[in-house]
Amino acid sequence: MSRKSKGGSSAKGRSRPTGRGKTVRVKTAKRRSASSARWLERQLNDPYVAEAQARGYRSRAAFKLLQLDDKYRFLTRGARVVDLGAAPGGWVQVAQERCGPEARVVGIDLLEIAPIPGAELLVGDFFDADAPERLRAALDGPADVVLSDMAASSTGHAKTDHLRIMALAEAALLFAEEVLAPGGSFVAKVLQGGTERELLTRLKQVFEKVRHVKPEASRKDSAEMYLVATGYRGPRTAGEEAD
Repeated sequence: MSRKSKGGSSAKGRSRPTGRGKTVRVKTAKRRSASSARWLERQLNDPYVAEAQARGYRSRAAFKLLQLDDKYRFLTRGARVVDLGAAPGGWVQVAQERCGPEARVVGIDLLEIAPIPGAELLVGDFFDADAPERLRAALDGPADVVLSDMAASSTGHAKTDHLRIMALAEAALLFAEEVLAPGGSFVAKVLQGGTERELLTRLKQVFEKVRHVKPEASRKDSAEMYLVATGYRGPRTAGEEAD
């Protein structure tokens, strides 16, 4: 499958904000701590937040997927795409937009997600034993792309947070190996820290190309990175596991 050109002129096709507005300053108040005021100020002055609202995306994270796909072209026309931990639905919106009306885009999350035209949204845990079968049924076949922007709630302890998000990425990979078609792609969020090398090694065993990248839309002070693996070779055999 090949993706037709989006033309570049459509607002929906752009992966960067069109410009900044005036800087907004937020003062602390009796009901607002200094930390919450800083967070609110960052949100109000974030061009990706403003652009997401202007374009109808449900989160600024939509631009991360747009930028990754601009570079690696894994969201193809008519693809079957599954988004793990899809709430609030920004990545599902991008996948639906880029893969077209003939695509099958399925999102799954523990939380209920407001409907997105053309997409199927499931409530459930992808750790459940029946999750792969539910998703295959919704996709009407194996997936071409598995996406995961999941992140565990922050504990404030960097090492613990790193281990938790890596565990999610590893689980997402195991899931992807159950549902991906040969030649498929896998995209997952990780944190910089060291143990992601083990996951990279595993990915290189089952995908033709693996990249470790930080899209422009990721905040500069964030340790998040994305693994983009393309060209799925198919499930590993017992002999390959032993190697």
